[in-house]
Amino acid sequence: MRLSQCHNFADFRELARRRLPGPIFNYIDGGADDEVTYRNNTSAFEACDLVPSVLRGVGEVDMSVQIMGQTLDMPVYCSPTALQRLFHHQGERAVAAAAEKYGTMFGVSSLGTVSLEELRARHKTPQCYQFYFHRDRGLNRAMMTRAKEAGVEVMMLTVDSITGGNRERDLRTGFSIPFRLTIAGMIQFAIKPMWGINYVTHESFRLPQLEDHVDMSGGASSIGGYFTEMLDPTMNWDDVAEMVKEWDGQFCLKGIMSVADAKRAVEIGCTGIVLSNHGGRQLDGSRTPFDQLAEVVDAVGDKIDVMMDSGVQRGTHVLKALSMGAKAVGVGRHYLYALAAAGQPGVERALELMRNEIERDLKLMGARNVADLSPDNIRMLDAYLARVA
Repeated sequence: MRLSQCHNFADFRELARRRLPGPIFNYIDGGADDEVTYRNNTSAFEACDLVPSVLRGVGEVDMSVQIMGQTLDMPVYCSPTALQRLFHHQGERAVAAAAEKYGTMFGVSSLGTVSLEELRARHKTPQCYQFYFHRDRGLNRAMMTRAKEAGVEVMMLTVDSITGGNRERDLRTGFSIPFRLTIAGMIQFAIKPMWGINYVTHESFRLPQLEDHVDMSGGASSIGGYFTEMLDPTMNWDDVAEMVKEWDGQFCLKGIMSVADAKRAVEIGCTGIVLSNHGGRQLDGSRTPFDQLAEVVDAVGDKIDVMMDSGVQRGTHVLKALSMGAKAVGVGRHYLYALAAAGQPGVERALELMRNEIERDLKLMGARNVADLSPDNIRMLDAYLARVA
């Protein structure tokens, strides 16, 4: 199977599965506990029908959107994800370059493997920085100051990860972060030799956002210690309000799900929220962002930019979310599988296919631009079933 044979999410996933060692693939592919939420994130879109309009004279379409003060050429952005250079040696460099080519935002994680300064200097497309809340308030301020000085436009605080999800696939495969090749590991990875060759022949694995603050000499245990010792599970709204004030710019909370929390985000001065359950990797059994979207948009959509991620695989998924009131949609696995499959060309192809799907689907919906979409263009299946019961 070649990159040119990849035409959708499932194709990229299959090519990634063929190219990655099992533990690495399952780290991307897996969710928490029984992976119920992971599956429901995508199936939720299937319970929503699109209602197109015809004879609208649609020639060209404008896919651009404005979110948190940034203009994107398409309503999909690359959500920040960790450890990208484990999946392909180009890592965040490939994702940032592809995002710039297609005029959209990309995110850099605290657990990113390329420095946010390097990526900001190389690429002019909007950049957000995802980080976690630390017990050391001075460290939080230092990380925000670093991002501000680098020219990062959007601060994105993850609020659904005060402890790690129970990812049983990783427990079964023995996956460790960061990965260190041992004799046993080399044997385990022998059936996918190209991954190991690329890993050892390129620059050493690093976590540049953390290396000034975390002693990485302990390998995998260093990251475990970071989550258990440095992150603060007592984080509360007052803490975040102080950070929003200190950042004094575009500030987004990733992991909001309830109306009450969305309203509180507005009250403390956030400019954006991302409805997210971390791709089903944290609390299994939680509601899907798409199912919760209308409720949150109705409550705060006129006061704050509401976005969503988790489970997005198709252009029609994006159109359904936009019709529901989302300002933009984030993707994670969608570009990670493509990254693992082929590096920068893979990510570019994934974004190109998504852009083409959205453009074609907008025309089929009779919409000249994203603003033409509204709740009138969708019907929820449960409401229909209730009417005919």
